[in-house]
Amino acid sequence: MDKVKTRFAPSPTGMMHIGSVRTALYAYLVARQHGGTFSLRIEDTDRNRFVPEAAEDIVQNMKWLGLNFDEQPVVQSERKDLYVKYAKELIEKGAAYEQDSAIWFKMPKEGKVGFVDLIGNRKVTFNLSDQKDFVLLKSDGFPTYHLAHVVDDHLMGTNPVIRADEWLPSIPKHVLTFQAFGWEVPQYAHLPLILGSDRSKLSKRHGAKGVSEFHQDGFLPEAILNYMALLGWTPPDGKEVISLDEMVKTFDLKSVHSTPAVFDLTKLEWMNGEYIRKMSDEELTKRLQEFLVDHPNKDKIAPLVPLVKERIKKLSDFIPLTDFIWEKPEYDVEVFKKIKLNDLDIKDVLNKIAYKLEEIKKPWKDKEFEKAFRQLAKELDVPAGNVFQLIRVAVSGQLVTPPLFESIKIIGEDETLNRVREVISQFPNFS
Repeated sequence: MDKVKTRFAPSPTGMMHIGSVRTALYAYLVARQHGGTFSLRIEDTDRNRFVPEAAEDIVQNMKWLGLNFDEQPVVQSERKDLYVKYAKELIEKGAAYEQDSAIWFKMPKEGKVGFVDLIGNRKVTFNLSDQKDFVLLKSDGFPTYHLAHVVDDHLMGTNPVIRADEWLPSIPKHVLTFQAFGWEVPQYAHLPLILGSDRSKLSKRHGAKGVSEFHQDGFLPEAILNYMALLGWTPPDGKEVISLDEMVKTFDLKSVHSTPAVFDLTKLEWMNGEYIRKMSDEELTKRLQEFLVDHPNKDKIAPLVPLVKERIKKLSDFIPLTDFIWEKPEYDVEVFKKIKLNDLDIKDVLNKIAYKLEEIKKPWKDKEFEKAFRQLAKELDVPAGNVFQLIRVAVSGQLVTPPLFESIKIIGEDETLNRVREVISQFPNFS
């Protein structure tokens, strides 16, 4: 492939959707593996559906994902005069005409037009007798997609054009427009649809949403890129966890599947968890601190990171797991009732736990702590795990936390004892 230039060309009619990441990624990979150029083009000529803040959202998400473009973004609304000029040129060539203040392309009524799609190397042919004239320049002076993308892809030297499968039926319009100008028709790659789990069009009900929402939910950019790459492509070695650099080396546009892919939020969460576990504690601490930018205790989280690393799938999971460390929890009597104590009175057992905590020599050591409460469990004739679970709930208000003793050491002996006493005073009885 000579002089490869690719582009990602979203329309800012809403925030950048997770499904569009794959298009951007594949275009980026093709450019990088051929030492070519990757560009961003904002196709904002549909002024009725234009969302002003969407363009900035696209730019910011591309940077966050690490899909860095090589040139300043091209903004189509800033090139309006250019499209007018080229539309009029087609009138002069006899390929277009003006009607109702708009400029229309004159489609031939006979013959066929075809091309070979890079996805699946499929030959696609259209009968021109089925085609109708179409608008190039609207009455408001803005171009349609059909004109604007042809002009820009020619001037930018885009080849191949990588875009969604929804544009496949428009190929006759685009090929004939290129030919009417006397320009070389680029190669096209139409990426198959991404579907929801029920094989309907991907939407929010399948867990799909804007890229910025995934960012806010605590997903990592590298995990998102990895997962989206696999929605339509399988690495040669079959690896599931693959870095962006590895993708650049091994990706092949011709190996992209021609059948629709299915977006699975659960699989994305699993992959995100894999990336979290692969990180060093120092790197994960840094990522969490960046994520918890407004958290008052973000500079104190380092000791907690190794405790939660195996338990979280997203950065946002860190907050509900550890909030009890920094502030007294709210207690729900029903949570205590879930702990089986062989019909013993919960308050009585908590009093015995408080007594044991006072008895253990400070600073508490993990072996002495464990020994004391295993002995208490034996005296009470209940499983030791259930006694430790009762301590966990008394300290945190929840059944699932980072390792109990390590959490207690961060909270401190005095505060731990205070919390057990507070539970006893807060609930006169647990019935």
